Amino acid sequence: MGALVTVLGEVRELLARPDSDYSWSSFLDADAALAEIDELTARVRAEGRAPFALGVLFAATGPIQEVALSSGWGEQFLALADRFDAACAGDS
Repeated sequence: MGALVTVLGEVRELLARPDSDYSWSSFLDADAALAEIDELTARVRAEGRAPFALGVLFAATGPIQEVALSSGWGEQFLALADRFDAACAGDS
């Protein structure tokens, strides 16, 4: 699950950017998004698997993609989503 933790760390860095726009996502703000990513990352480390909630966050038109598109890092998100899928499938 190391590859998944790496992806989560990278998406966390993007979500933490001061210019990230949360207005179209279901996240209340950056603090809420970061807290959710941190909690889910801790669960991945503890349980050794991806919680269902991560799939929702990384889904097409999910909260992370909404922030990405509004904030100008949509292409980076697509690459991270591909890596997320591979890590969850064990292809990392």
